[in-house]
Amino acid sequence: MDRKRVTIKDVAAKAGVSIATVSNVFSGTKPVNANLRERVEKAARDLSYQMDRAASQLRSGQARVVGVLVPDLDDVFFTSLVSRIEVLAMQDRYDVIVASSRDDTELEQSRLRALLGWRPSGLIAVPCSDTAPDVLLEQAGRLPMVFADRVGPGGSFVDTVAIDNHEAGCIAARHLVEFGHRRIVVAASNLAISPIRERVRGIAEAVRSSIGQEPTVVELGSNGERGAEIFARWLEDNRHPFAVIGLTNVTTLSVLSALARHRMDIPDSVSVIAFDDYPWMSARKTALTAIRQPIEEMAQLVWERLRLRMSGDGSAPQQAALKVSLQVRDSVQPADGPLAQETEKTTVAKAAT
Repeated sequence: MDRKRVTIKDVAAKAGVSIATVSNVFSGTKPVNANLRERVEKAARDLSYQMDRAASQLRSGQARVVGVLVPDLDDVFFTSLVSRIEVLAMQDRYDVIVASSRDDTELEQSRLRALLGWRPSGLIAVPCSDTAPDVLLEQAGRLPMVFADRVGPGGSFVDTVAIDNHEAGCIAARHLVEFGHRRIVVAASNLAISPIRERVRGIAEAVRSSIGQEPTVVELGSNGERGAEIFARWLEDNRHPFAVIGLTNVTTLSVLSALARHRMDIPDSVSVIAFDDYPWMSARKTALTAIRQPIEEMAQLVWERLRLRMSGDGSAPQQAALKVSLQVRDSVQPADGPLAQETEKTTVAKAAT
């Protein structure tokens, strides 16, 4: 026997409130005092009531929904950012719909159209290239938007929140130079992306000004396994570095995998600095020195900017560049230490044979 579908009227009757009060509790359009909200929510749970969001959207013309687009949900940085945004949105009684572009500009356009089909109240996007997607340019001035993490050169037509990538690169390079390193390799993901280029530029400037040399840049892409293959081949064909900087958590994993294949221990054979700081980086036998991005602060500021735009703030777009910090651990040792000297001798001997 089919059970009768529970309606908003049933919830109102059980809670002893008006239908309008139930609607306000679930839509968030008007404030409801705590006691009434608790009664309505308890009644809804008891009746297993689910709000018909499609019908609500048709009535209001807009859903209390925020779209979030990221390049890759396999990347822990982006999933961490989404997770924090979801918590903040939930506190303001917004639902979040997430889509991934898979770092593909054509797929990005398709995913954005799907998100816009929900008529969201706002959109948070991490573009997969330096060029803003056409579908978002068409929404300029109509849909509240904030760009996060990846910000193209020259700013943007919407609010942006990113880190100071140039400074982040400088901090990593200076730490290695202070330990006496001269041969520095940069494991980059995609140099077509402005934040990555800015990190490389910061590293290059710091190395150049300190020791008058240039770092070596190896582009690994955004897939961990393919990146490991590329870096492993690079190690076979080149003189082993004493220091590597992984510019993302994915390229850091690629570097670690490649070094393991070549049985190169950290920091005995090579010093490593990682980007993005996650628990696994300090849970290793040799904890990784890392550039920590302020992901909590980034999510908070992204949400604050979007919330202001959704409330009608029409001021000029603002660009925020957050500061990173260096988490010093055990993966960097002095370049002139005894183990480094022994590695140098071994490398030269192998080359001679």
